[in-house]
Amino acid sequence: MFTGIIEAIGNVERSESRDGDIRLGIACGELDLTHTRLGDSIAVNGVCLTAIALHDQTFMADVSAETLNKTSLGQLSVGSPVNLETALTLNTALGGHLVSGHVDGLATLVELQADARSIRYRFEVEPEIQHYIAIKGSVTIDGTSLTVNNVDGNRFDVNIVPHTQQKTIFQYYQDGSRVNIEVDIIARYLERLLQGRGNASKVKDQQMLETLIKSGFINHE
Repeated sequence: MFTGIIEAIGNVERSESRDGDIRLGIACGELDLTHTRLGDSIAVNGVCLTAIALHDQTFMADVSAETLNKTSLGQLSVGSPVNLETALTLNTALGGHLVSGHVDGLATLVELQADARSIRYRFEVEPEIQHYIAIKGSVTIDGTSLTVNNVDGNRFDVNIVPHTQQKTIFQYYQDGSRVNIEVDIIARYLERLLQGRGNASKVKDQQMLETLIKSGFINHE
């Protein structure tokens, strides 16, 4: 699990094809790897990867064909900047929101607009995940925890303040940039509960659903 608060910008130092998969070498920049061990998770542009080798300020990770198909990691080349975050611990301040590192789909940047000292970014998301995006809800873009400002069909806006602009790869985005999207984990599980609403055999799901109804989170009519 992660928080969506980017700790450093790294860059791709190596990319090797391996029988349909790839192995990435990531130079970590200012990322603190003091407590990172082999097998630990590191989020790269919001994708949870496993460190299989560590050397100074570089780590290696294998990227499966499934991950290449579902995320933007296959578009990375040597020199590409990436957002980095190490996995949260019980001592980590949850400054963003709970992020799993499991990407739900891709979005395309369709507009940038100055908004006082911020920049408003408008993205077009894949239709199959647009219903997860809610005004003032949380969304993760390339690993960055953000609040949704506005939703219009399969498009949504976020505002990027100067600090976030400087500390993440948002500074490199251009019209047409493809980014990884992870929806709010609560929305994902709530949908799963609703799908099982009429199935009495799923006792645990049904009990949770009844609790949500009693608490006023769901209209049972």
